[in-house]
Amino acid sequence: MAGRLSKINLNDYKPLREVIFNTLRDAIIVGELKPGERLMEVKLAEKMGVSRTPVREAIRKLELEGLVNMIPRKGAHVADLSVKDIVDVLEVRASLDGLSAALSAERIKDEELKELNHVNDQFINAVEKENLQVSIKKDVEFHEIIYRSSRNDKLMQIIFNLREQVQRFRVIYLKEYINQEELIKEHMDIYQSISARNPELSMEFAKKHIKSQQESILKAIKKQWTMDED
Repeated sequence: MAGRLSKINLNDYKPLREVIFNTLRDAIIVGELKPGERLMEVKLAEKMGVSRTPVREAIRKLELEGLVNMIPRKGAHVADLSVKDIVDVLEVRASLDGLSAALSAERIKDEELKELNHVNDQFINAVEKENLQVSIKKDVEFHEIIYRSSRNDKLMQIIFNLREQVQRFRVIYLKEYINQEELIKEHMDIYQSISARNPELSMEFAKKHIKSQQESILKAIKKQWTMDED
């Protein structure tokens, strides 16, 4: 478990507990700490070169965010990703992303549209080169530009409350998505419909994109179940 983590930068300007929390959260989101894996305070503290107290505080905060489960007499474990969790979150996200895209098509500024186009080009380049980390980063940036350009603060707040859960799914999605051309086309369809200032089409393409994401994630999970049974 802790072998994949390393000593943290104690010179970081952020409070130590925040650095540890972000480090563990990122490890869970990208799959370095896997669903169901036990989080042992002593080993984590030793590996990161810190005391147990801030590690314990970070684990409690991760529990509040739904990324960690505390099991009586068994300690802390990385929260599992159930099929229902995935479907529930992505059903909500499909509606939220659809609304965001529709509002963006009506409200996006020219400079934001240029930024969206630039980030989408970077995303396409990363996908074609099979650079997972950059693909994830640019996918996040692409959607956040759309959220921001919706000009709806309450909508953005709701979306960002789902950020960690969605990010875990995003890693599975981009890692397992076989049809690169279809993925690139989905992003391009969203960009072009927003650029055309077409709210209805923007909503349709944004929802379709999340639906494809859901199908890919469920396919990846079923594939993993088959491998585990073998």
